[in-house]
Amino acid sequence: MSACKTLFRTSLSSVTSTLRTNRPTVSLLHSPSLRFSPLPPNQALRLAPYNVPSRPYASISSEAAAADFTDEAHSADSTLEPPENSTQDTVEELLRKKNDVARLMKMERRHESAHQIGGRWFPYLDKFSCGEGAFLNSGEVLEAVDPYIMDVRKEKFRKVVKNRSYGVCLVVEGLGDFGNVSAAFRSADALGFQSVHVVSCDSKRYRDNRHVSMGAEKWLDIEIWNSTAECFEVLKSRGYRIATTHLGTDAVSIYDMDWSCPTAIVVGNENRGISDEALALSDLHCSIPMKGMVDSFNVSVAAGLLMHHAVCDRTSRLGSHGDLTFEESQILLAEFSLRHSKSSISIAREYVKRKASLLTSKI
Repeated sequence: MSACKTLFRTSLSSVTSTLRTNRPTVSLLHSPSLRFSPLPPNQALRLAPYNVPSRPYASISSEAAAADFTDEAHSADSTLEPPENSTQDTVEELLRKKNDVARLMKMERRHESAHQIGGRWFPYLDKFSCGEGAFLNSGEVLEAVDPYIMDVRKEKFRKVVKNRSYGVCLVVEGLGDFGNVSAAFRSADALGFQSVHVVSCDSKRYRDNRHVSMGAEKWLDIEIWNSTAECFEVLKSRGYRIATTHLGTDAVSIYDMDWSCPTAIVVGNENRGISDEALALSDLHCSIPMKGMVDSFNVSVAAGLLMHHAVCDRTSRLGSHGDLTFEESQILLAEFSLRHSKSSISIAREYVKRKASLLTSKI
């Protein structure tokens, strides 16, 4: 009887092994449902579908979904533009190479001197430079890239932009733990904060941990400053009041603050807290009321709580956290569309060339 059981198990193992060997391997991440068709001479880019059924997003594993979210249609785009180093856009690279931040932002930035004191702050102009003196406005950018972005992705962009605001921004000063910076970025993106600032990070090499931020840095406006004074001066010129988190006797409870006013929330180093310089230059000190034995939160947790309460307070006072005008929403939508994939810039430049050739032919 024991011998029969052994034989039966062996047979099943053989069958299973055979099935696994003969079964074709399919990779979700490298099986695009869309592809770019070959370009005939003097004709525009076209998008042609493969004859494969679409797959429900709910069936994708969490790892595949995260990869697809951060770099959708990568396979389709790689035929137009060489793939970039996958580590280039991590928070670590941004903190170590300040000039890389500008590379993430696509639309033309507004000069600080052009901002009217007391006016509404919005960082972008309705202009995208395609090189060689050619520009597109946000409407033209959206028209150019629209055929190459999936409808579900475009709807995601619209929902995100609707809930975005520059009314409150996050400032992290001198953080020494890269994981905390990444976690703060992730919370900012999730709660609808578009602007984040990094001041005087410790010089030690940060450990790369993209899974903490989940690629949130790709969708945020990140500005890096060499000093607290420089950062605060610019933020005040943009109309922000500076609120530093502090446990002093003069600290105001975050529940007693009016978050509908433009506010920059500042969180400090994990061990030392906010610097003396930041405390002296800030407009007010605030704190999260504590009910337990300990008297502080982890800095990334504190940042998340502060931003969440700010969103709730703004929603109760204003009706919603998102407060972009129609024009601003369209510009930010164009910005997201350009950040969407590696080939978006190439597509926009091709659009300019087609537009120029059409004008020339009419003349």
